[in-house]
This record gives sequence, C-alpha cells and structure tokens, in this order.
Amino acid sequence: MLVLDPAADRIVDANAAAARLLGYPRAGLQSMPASALHPGQLATLIVFTQAVQAKGHWWTHALTPRHGEGRALRLEYAGSLLPSVAPMMLVTLADLEDRRHRQVDAQADAHMRAGLSEWQRMERIFRDIERENQLILRAAGEGIYGVNAEGVTTFVNPAAERMLGWAATDLVGKDMHATVHHTHPDGVHYHHHDCPIYAAFRDGAVHQVDTEVFWRRDGSAFPVEYTSTPIRDRGRLLGAVIVFRDVSQRREADERLRQALAEVDSLRERLELENAYLKEEIRLESHHQGIIGRSPAIEATLRQIDLVAGTDATVLVTGESGTGKELIARAIHEASRRRDRPLIRVNCAAVPRELFESEFFGHAKGAFTGALRDRVGRFELADGGTLFLDEVGEIPLDLQGKLLRVLQERSFERVGDERTRAVDVRLIAATNRDLRDEVRRGRFREDLYFRLNVFPIAASPLRERPEDIPLIAQHFLKGAARRLNIPEPRLTEGDARRLARYPWPGNVRELENVIERGAILAVRGRLHLDLPEAEPAARGRDAVPSLAPATQPVTEAERRARDRAEIEAALAMTGGKVFGEGGAAEMLGLRPTTLASRIKVLGIDGRAYRGKRS
Repeated sequence: MLVLDPAADRIVDANAAAARLLGYPRAGLQSMPASALHPGQLATLIVFTQAVQAKGHWWTHALTPRHGEGRALRLEYAGSLLPSVAPMMLVTLADLEDRRHRQVDAQADAHMRAGLSEWQRMERIFRDIERENQLILRAAGEGIYGVNAEGVTTFVNPAAERMLGWAATDLVGKDMHATVHHTHPDGVHYHHHDCPIYAAFRDGAVHQVDTEVFWRRDGSAFPVEYTSTPIRDRGRLLGAVIVFRDVSQRREADERLRQALAEVDSLRERLELENAYLKEEIRLESHHQGIIGRSPAIEATLRQIDLVAGTDATVLVTGESGTGKELIARAIHEASRRRDRPLIRVNCAAVPRELFESEFFGHAKGAFTGALRDRVGRFELADGGTLFLDEVGEIPLDLQGKLLRVLQERSFERVGDERTRAVDVRLIAATNRDLRDEVRRGRFREDLYFRLNVFPIAASPLRERPEDIPLIAQHFLKGAARRLNIPEPRLTEGDARRLARYPWPGNVRELENVIERGAILAVRGRLHLDLPEAEPAARGRDAVPSLAPATQPVTEAERRARDRAEIEAALAMTGGKVFGEGGAAEMLGLRPTTLASRIKVLGIDGRAYRGKRS
C-alpha cells in the first residue's frame, strides 16, 4: 500500500510489502515524487488520481512503475480517498504476474483434486499440442531453428535440415553461428558479436536481414533472408527463434529482371534519342523539301544520287560551306533501303576531343566522372540506318584511327564496357576541306581518306549554277513568308538579276539569310534586298568601281584585295567621310553601316584619309 498526496506529487508513506514489490527501501519511498516512480507516465498518473478524486474509488492496469533495478512492473492500482485527510488517497498495489500464477496454481490444484483421470486428460491435451507443434514445424516451407541465450541450437525443423544439408542431431547442442553463419558473402569472417541472430536475445529486438548467406555442410553458400525473434519468459530473454528462406531463385529472377529492364531502358533511351534527332532534323530541314534546280550541275548530282542510293557504299560529299551537302546525304538516305531507319547526323567539328569516344560509341554507367547512367552513342543510334559525319575533316588526327577501326570492323565497345556490339551502318561523310591536300600535309589519315572516298559527290557552289538562283530564292521566299506570317513579297526580274550577279561566298545558306532579311524589310510587297555588295550608284567623274563586278576574282584573297583597293579609293575621294551625302558609302552604293563593317574587317585605317581629298 502507498499513501499519495497527488496535489504535492509525493508518496507520503508505504508499507513494507510495497517496498519489497517496488524494490526500494521504505525510507526511500517516503517523500519520493509519485511521478519519479512512473517515468514518462505523468499524464496516465494524473488521469488515475483525478478519477479516484471524482469517483471516490478507481483502479487501472495502465501504470507500470519502475522497479529499483530498472525493469518495468505489471501491477494493478486500486485507489480510494482517505476522507479524514483528503485529498490524500490510499493506493493498493497488486502484482499481476503473481495473480496469474496463483490462478494457474488454483486451476492445477482443482485438477489435482479432480483425480487421476483429469491429470491423464491434461497429459493427452499437452501431448496433442506438442504433436501439432511438431507437425507445423515439419510442414513449414521455411527453415526454422531455435537458439538459447548462449547461441546453442535447441531445435531444427526438417526444412532447415534440407536447406543446410545438416541433420538436426548434428546441429542441436552446437553453436549455430559457427556452423552455418560464420562468413560474410565476400569471404570475410563473421564475428559472433556482429550477428543479428544473436543480437535478438541480447537487445530484445526483432532483426530482419536479407543481404547475407548461410553456409551448407558441403561448404557452399546460398543467399537468405531471415527474421530473428527474441523469446522471453517473465521478462527474461531466453533465446531466439529464427525463420529463414533460400532466396537464390528470387535473386536470379531479380537479376534477370534487372538485366531485362536495363535492356528496355537502353532501347527506350535509344528510341527517345532517335525521336529527338528526328524532331531536330525535321525542325532544321522543314524548309528544305528537296534539291531545287535545273542546272547541269544539279542534274549531274541527282544522277549520282540515283546511282549510289541503292547500294551501301560509303559516300564522300565535298563542297564549300552552304552548298547543301547535308541535303545530298538526306536524299541518298531517303532513296535507299534504309529510309525506314533514322539518319543520324554528327557535326564532327562540334564534338569536344575528350568526349569523342563517348559521343560516337556511348559509355557505360560510371565509366568516368559524370557518367551517371548508360549512354547510347551515335553509331548505335544509327544501327540499321545511315550515319552522316558532317565536317569529317575536323576530326583530330589522333582520333581518326578509332573511327577507322569501327568502320572496318563494324563493331565497337562503349567507353567503360567490355561488351562488343556489332552495327550495320551506312556511312556518308561531308567536308568543305580538300582531304587529299590534308593527307599530303599530314593532317588526315590516308587510310581513312580511302575508306571514305568510295563514291565521291561534289556539291556545286551557287556561283557555278546561277540559273538555279531564282528558283531557290522563290522557294526560300515562300518559306520565309510562311514562318513570318506575312504576305509573300514579290521577287522581280530585277531582283533575280541582282541575285544572279552576286558571287555568293556563303552559297545557299547565305542566299536563304538574304531572302529572309529581304522579306522582313519588304515595303508594300516589294522585296528589299540588302546585299553586302550592291550595284554602285554612278556619280559622274567621282564614281569608283563597283564592289560587285561581273567577273568574280579567282580567289578569296584576290577579292579581298580588290575590295580593299576600291574602299581606299572611295575614302581618298571623300577625304575619309563614310556617312552622309557625298560620303564613301553613298559613292559605293552601300549602307553606311555595311561599309563601316567592311572597313573594320579589312583593317583599313579611315583616319589616314581625313582632310585629304584627291
């Protein structure tokens, strides 16, 4: 019994039985806070005391005081008010475990009094229970065994015998960890103190593990997942029961599934990249519906395309920048048997040296810093289709050998991966360089040149087919009007003549830009052509030669020298004046900003002509 003062949170007094039950000396209980005897249960204690005060008498099983040795006690609290010294109350403590034992003993005593027949009946019941337990253990598909608090095996079921290769008689009474759990999967010794199975009867917690192995009698190992559950009796940890299963087949199935998913991911990534490439190519080429022109040069090119498209021969397309080399490659692909597979374009000049192999051949996850997942290369993307290597002359010399090896062997390995992958790729290369000259200079491998130059096609520059310029310009004009959402401007005969007289160093790409700019600047439906070199406005004896003569200089250097001479002559005539009336720009028939840009590009010092009219 305890006398409590709930208002002061104090144990006023305790009898000797309470002191023994709680594991404290009586003097220690006196004046001890009631809450200190029930750590973490202040709210439950308050509810109990308020119930006693409200009803005069109350009981509960919810309070679990701490024994002096630290363990929790299961007690029944029965409280009643002391009317003479209210609000103090008298609390009677009853040990529930003792009460249960007394009930069991009372029942046993009743059975004993019932005579021998009752004992025999109980013996049969216990025997039946034991037999049922044994049947359950034998029928269980999982391996089950028990160990005591010293780690010694106490029982083993038949499923565990089958999986471990040991008979139960060989295991019972032995250290189970040293027999079947002694080594990690990597061969490192597994110490007893680290064993989760034994930890269950040390810390009293259930341990579940799915990353370890058990060792059979023949020395082989198999992956397992197991649960080690502690066994208690009256609060004491007596051992553990372990339930385990062989997960070899599941691991193999998981690995096959992982590999299958990796293949699916690789295929999905490949399809996504193909789709991205196709979308980009469609976007870039949506206004290039075909090779436009009726000139002999275009007719010859189309005949070459028809000849080579039906084969898998490697094609080398040469020509100046902007002559439509990629359009020729696309026409070959679309006319070939590979047209249902993608045309994958690689701008070799834009690929960094250190990413060349990864870009062309792909890489495995973890092959280098930043390789967070497997990557499909351009060769693999083009499998079954066509690979277009634009600006192939820009590939560094030391990397050309790797490209040659793949072209010869038609197989490659991803960076960081040992698996060899075969590819079926039709190759089309393009360059604006003279590769034969690059070979002579030692900047391009001769063997790679011969491997690429199986069927050469030369893309003619625009200046060699002026009769095609009006057709191409009209095509670009329609596309520009559609993109800009404006009425289509008129392309007059005079505009066509001006376009045909210009040498077009940037070829078709420059023509497209000039037409689009002219459509933007169009006034009342009249195309405004802002050619870098326009026809000059004659100014009597002060006129200077036109920057767009009928005869094109033989070389770029000659053209620049001629332009420099004409601009310097105009500056000399105008005393260095560029802008305004009577300036060099007006004399040359150029926009002042265009002339200023050319002066800067050619490195002409305009200040040297100021104040010096000729």
